[in-house]
This record gives sequence, structure tokens and C-alpha cells, in this order.
Amino acid sequence: MNTNFIKTTEEIEIMRKGCAILAGVILELENMIDVGVTGLEIDELAEQLICGAGCEPAFKGYGAESGNPFPGTVCFSVNDGIVHGIPSNRMIVDGDVVKIDIGLIHEGYYADMARSFLVGNVSDEAVQLVETTRKAFYKGLATIKEGSTLFDFASAVQSHAEGKGYYMVKNLVGHGIGKDLHEAPQIPNYVGKKMNNFTFHAGMTVALEPMVNIGTSENKVSDDGWTFVTSDGSLSAHWENTILVTEKGTEILTQV
Repeated sequence: MNTNFIKTTEEIEIMRKGCAILAGVILELENMIDVGVTGLEIDELAEQLICGAGCEPAFKGYGAESGNPFPGTVCFSVNDGIVHGIPSNRMIVDGDVVKIDIGLIHEGYYADMARSFLVGNVSDEAVQLVETTRKAFYKGLATIKEGSTLFDFASAVQSHAEGKGYYMVKNLVGHGIGKDLHEAPQIPNYVGKKMNNFTFHAGMTVALEPMVNIGTSENKVSDDGWTFVTSDGSLSAHWENTILVTEKGTEILTQV
């Protein structure tokens, strides 16, 4: 076991507070999501709320070393957008599936979460996709406790989503989280032949985030260099929480 994965009691309390702040922010954003609202407007509110709480946006400026830093406080992905969408002046329209991925830094520690929101008169397939993705998260979560393995989590998520006829995104994964946004270990949402089948231990803090598509697992990066979209243009959904592993199970630190 890599003891670097384990957080101290003090670290966990800092993360618990930061995650609670983030959960409150996303509730405020949910109230704003409606037809005619733009991603930039939502992004502006998110930054105001995060900074107003004495925290810093986690995503803004991320990847600066690549020469293409992420410009937003939130990732704003719509319909076939899987994740990492850049907030723009595009207005939300009736029937959209809007995905908000958001993070902050509180006293040097990161919090990260994502939700998929259904706007207006959405299709039945959109409703079923989002519900399946949400349930896949909880199916995987239910396997985690002291001594459980990545295989237990990944197989539970994959079997639920694929059992409903959907496709797992396989080139984007969950991750450890703490002083860095993306820490080891990587946490795929599917069982792979070469995956590191590590054991979960109490005190680990991780971001679990199933991403599920209707038509294919294949995806590509848009011309903006950030937004992942489904290769066939079909709908995608995303559900993420920062969680703490405990002796007997888990605590969702970003509980809404």
C-alpha cells in the first residue's frame, strides 16, 4: 500500500469543508440552469461563489504548461460533450443535457464533482442515460470500503451501465485527490486487462466519475483542444463526487 494515498484527520477535515462548499456552489448553479442561459453566465456565477467563499477555482488556468490553459471555472459540456467543455455564449435550449464539472481549492486541498442536468422537455433516452449514469456511480460506490479492490468498483459500474445497453468512456478515468487535483491512483470505470487492481484503504480520498455514452465508447477532442465529444454525436452523461474511504464504506464529501 502506498501510504501517500492516506490522508490525516486534519487533511480530511479541510477537504470535508471544501467539498461542502463546492456542493453548495453546484446547488446554486443548478438553480440557474435554464433555457436561454449561457455557459459563460453560469461560469461567472461559479467563480463569484467560489471566490466569495474564500476558495480558488481549481480548473481555471489548468494545463498552462501546455500553452492552452483551461479558460473557465467550470467545464460546461452539452449533449454529445462528455467532459472538459469550455463555457461559451451558446445558450441552453429546451431538451439539452448539460454537464457541469467543477472544482475548487480550499486551504490548499482540492474538491471535485460533476452532475448531468436535464433541461426542459428532454427525450426519454436522455432521462434514462442520466439515471443509469447516476446509478452506476452508486453501484460502484457501494463496493468500496477498507480492503475492497478497484476491480470490485470498476466491474460494478461497467456491468450496470453496459447491462442497460450503454457504453463506458474508457480513455477518461477517476483519480485520487488531495493537495493535487489529479493524484494517484487512476480509477477507471471499466475492467481492463492492464489495470492496476489496487486495494482501497480507509483514509483515501478519491474522485469517482462514471462517464457513459448512448452510442459508442469512442470519442475525440474538439478543435478547442479541450472538449471531449462522442465520435458518433450521441448523448453522454457524467456523474462525479469526491469521496472518503472508511473502514466500513465511504463518505461522499461532495454530498448535495
